[in-house]
Amino acid sequence: MTRTINDVLGDIPKVLPAMEHKKLIENLAVAVFLVDEALTLKYLNPAAEEIIGTGIRHALNKSLTDFIQDHTDGFIGHIRQCIATGHPITVREICVKRIGRSDMTIDCAMTPLQSTKETDVCILEITQIDRLVRITREEHLLFEGQATRNMLRGLAHEIKNPLGGLRGAAQLLAGELPDKSMHDYTDVIIREADRLKKLVDRMLGPNFAPAKREVNIHDVLEHIRHLAIAETPTGINFNTDYDPSIPDLHADHDLLVQAILNIARNAVRALNKNGNVTLQTKVLRHFTIGEACHRLVVQICVKDDGPGIPEELQPQIFFPMVSGDEEGIGLGLSISQNIINAHSGLIEFDSVPGNTEFRILLPLNSAEISNKKEQYIS
Repeated sequence: MTRTINDVLGDIPKVLPAMEHKKLIENLAVAVFLVDEALTLKYLNPAAEEIIGTGIRHALNKSLTDFIQDHTDGFIGHIRQCIATGHPITVREICVKRIGRSDMTIDCAMTPLQSTKETDVCILEITQIDRLVRITREEHLLFEGQATRNMLRGLAHEIKNPLGGLRGAAQLLAGELPDKSMHDYTDVIIREADRLKKLVDRMLGPNFAPAKREVNIHDVLEHIRHLAIAETPTGINFNTDYDPSIPDLHADHDLLVQAILNIARNAVRALNKNGNVTLQTKVLRHFTIGEACHRLVVQICVKDDGPGIPEELQPQIFFPMVSGDEEGIGLGLSISQNIINAHSGLIEFDSVPGNTEFRILLPLNSAEISNKKEQYIS
């Protein structure tokens, strides 16, 4: 028999003290809303706050329709029907509009209740299906990244060993040649061997563990912004949209600069001397990266209004040696992804003409990682 959150909540008093009930609901990954007959919000947990994009203090006693409205499937009508008839309703894969935010596809279980004040209310349990799709995509990105790193490590070993022998042989040959003018040729061999070794090392990215310390992400971003402005021709504007409440990260300052600066430079190159680059930060709560669920995650966005990434390049954009820039060698994004992965984070992106957005996701406290996949109550 399928159990809903309400069934589970009914068992809570048997195992937890009364003061723990609210804490349990607030830590659920499923969004929980409580609305009355007029669709006034009487309660929402942090997962629900994430869906509507605002906190409980701002949302409480406002109408649900101020934040979520019907798209085509009659979501609001189902809620009214549930309260009017007193029968629970479950809807699957229904598309709704969020005011001021993107549309989303959800599963929603609606359960009517009667409060102590004889007012009919309804509990909504909402699971954002788009989120599940995102989690699957992130797991795929992490798997691809690990597979690429393993391939590169093997490739580096197979390339660097012969290069070392080639370089050594060229040095010995230079010492045996009686005609000093022939040294120009051995010098070419040595220089090219060194160049290929450096290229392989760059493909592998940093070969040391991050030196983590407390880092203010906005100090990092301002440093990147000033560097980018110094390199950028006039005609490109840098904008910021920071959340000043974000606490410090436990991260490697220099590696974060390298990772995010690579993305910012790509945005500048894509604009071709005219356009806007925006650096944005915000906090996501109860957010999953791959298989790990984090209480708090900082999202760093680098946006540009350039022509976008060609559709045929998008599936391979994080692979080494893949570039849409004729002058680039396609290592920047691969290295950035490796650096962010080393911080238990991930880089993802969306790109259409006029709007390209790279999102760097970093846990704010890596000690609070759950190594289990999120469990969804059905």
